Amino acid sequence: MTKNQELKIIKLEIQNLKNQIKQWNYEYHVLDAPTISDEIYDSTYQRLVDLELKYPQFHSNDSPTNTVGAPTKQELAKIYHQEPMLSLANAFSYEDLIKFDQQIKKIIKQETIAYVCELKIDGLSISLSYQNGLLKTGATRGDGNAGEDITNNLAYIKTIPSKLSQPINLEVRGEIFLSKAEFNRINENQKEQSFPLFANPRNAAAGTIRQLDLNIVKTRHLDAFIYYYLNPLAHNIKTHQTALLTLQKLGFSVNLAFTLCQGIDQVWAYIAKYEKMRNQLPYEIDGIVIKVNDYLCYDALGSTNKAPKWAIAYKFPAIIKVTKLLKIFPTVGRTGKITYNAQLEPVNIANTTVTYATLHNGDYIINRDLRENDIVSVKKAGDIIPEVIAPIMKHRIPTNPVFTKSTHCPQCHSLLEQVPPEVDQYCINSDCSARILKSLMHFCARNAMNITGLNEKILARFLNLKLIKTVSDLYHLVNLRAEILALPHFGEKSFINLVKAILTSKQNSLERLLFGLGIRHVGQKTAIILAKKYQNLTTLMTATFVDLANTNAIGPTIATSVIDYFNNDTNQQLIKTLDDFKLNFNYLNTTNQQDLKGITFVITGTLTQSRQKYINLLASNGATITNSVSSNTDFLLVGKNPGNKLKQAQKFNVKIINEAQLTDLLKEVIKDA
Repeated sequence: MTKNQELKIIKLEIQNLKNQIKQWNYEYHVLDAPTISDEIYDSTYQRLVDLELKYPQFHSNDSPTNTVGAPTKQELAKIYHQEPMLSLANAFSYEDLIKFDQQIKKIIKQETIAYVCELKIDGLSISLSYQNGLLKTGATRGDGNAGEDITNNLAYIKTIPSKLSQPINLEVRGEIFLSKAEFNRINENQKEQSFPLFANPRNAAAGTIRQLDLNIVKTRHLDAFIYYYLNPLAHNIKTHQTALLTLQKLGFSVNLAFTLCQGIDQVWAYIAKYEKMRNQLPYEIDGIVIKVNDYLCYDALGSTNKAPKWAIAYKFPAIIKVTKLLKIFPTVGRTGKITYNAQLEPVNIANTTVTYATLHNGDYIINRDLRENDIVSVKKAGDIIPEVIAPIMKHRIPTNPVFTKSTHCPQCHSLLEQVPPEVDQYCINSDCSARILKSLMHFCARNAMNITGLNEKILARFLNLKLIKTVSDLYHLVNLRAEILALPHFGEKSFINLVKAILTSKQNSLERLLFGLGIRHVGQKTAIILAKKYQNLTTLMTATFVDLANTNAIGPTIATSVIDYFNNDTNQQLIKTLDDFKLNFNYLNTTNQQDLKGITFVITGTLTQSRQKYINLLASNGATITNSVSSNTDFLLVGKNPGNKLKQAQKFNVKIINEAQLTDLLKEVIKDA
């Protein structure tokens, strides 16, 4: 292999790693639905770090090693943080902590460094802003620079004060979480209503605090700990220990398990203590956060664009248990990809009863020589997705059958295909009912076309009754009132809500449609890149391979996939049918200007166009959109029947505008830009 060939392979691996990590970040931070364990994520991330250090010519500004979190949820308004919310570097061993301590000492020039150790709560990071001691806004981490506006939802978290004990201005950071008991109660309720179960308390907490339905937030008892005082030196607070005690006096809920440690050995003792105690705590923790106590050192220590150098997070190792592997079986996804799974003899891991685990692909099983009826070790790394590690050979019974890959689809029984060097097998039958159902679910998902009311159970019923087969059939459902109302447990109100959701989805911006179509290798971020560049679907469909492949962050693999998709006769017919149903094929966020940054809008009343369209337009120009009128509101956009918000706006002297005036305002913004 020549040097140039080797570099091409390295460059391709780096790009694949970046795309994979970005997708995982999106699943974790935006969808609240991680698909891999912390351990897999961390090892993949470290591989990318190592390659970028060794081959700096392939390191780019859009690398996930340079970024924090993920994009914000589109339904929620943005709030820009006073200072970026960075993540933390990770430590996995005593040696990692020693290295961290040595780096601190090299800069601070002290023999012993004082650290504050805190429990790393497994929840969702938040930022709270107070003016004159009153809660002004609350936001998620988002992408680190701007988060989602969750201010209204905070009213239902009793441990977040609306008024502090002193009338001061400050911004604090913390963690929203669910207790183990409340998490179990919520999942029991989900089970009773045949809703999907939450994977862990972190997912449930994140999904709850970002709910648009306040009634759901109200019924789930979220909790919060505050752990960071922004700009403490401006308030004459010189140590982190003092800051935590001050936060408590101001009325915040602070986790009092924190300890001041002199040197890294005391830190290690603290870690050992809570690693043993973690299962007895009323909430989930996934590690320990270690911070330099002296704030006067922070400027000297500095930070990267991703993480501060004065703190580190020690991650607990995966919890490993032993159980019996009862059955190995495949399932098929929307792209036809086959995933192998394990049915296990029930085993308790981290207070969760585990009966199923992922086995990824056939090669994963063969390489580990996993067999049905084996006694196996199982881990739940990061308390997320259970995974079978290996068989315990001393317990193996010689008659346990050797695993062989499935040759046919478990659903439609068509022959599976595997193209080297890919390790995954695929069902290529486009009429496979499992693929169709998963495709419909993907199209309706909230980060795709967001057709609420069409969950897996309802879609499966419609599919079995032959009311739908392709995604275009979803838009014909509005004409099937009699057929749908004849179904059990489907009333007039449900049908009206379904029609409303279907019609609203027609106005979605192009990137949502592209993602919903399920084009192979086109994730949510790639869909945005394509929509921004080509602006409408017709232009994208006629794009050349060269033009696509030369687009930043696209490359030849995605280009080939896009060309193949739009060259397919069935897909062309699908697009034509969606056009006949008058779906929007244009990219709505036509500007990237931030000329309305710092301007707050509230929307009320019935508008002539979808509310989401106006939210997208305002957000794309940098505006903040909130749900309630206050003295901080700059504009109220009104439609018909505006209600109480109009009175509130008049009370606070907020400028009131209609849709035509907003259009004029946005034209001025774009013209001036």
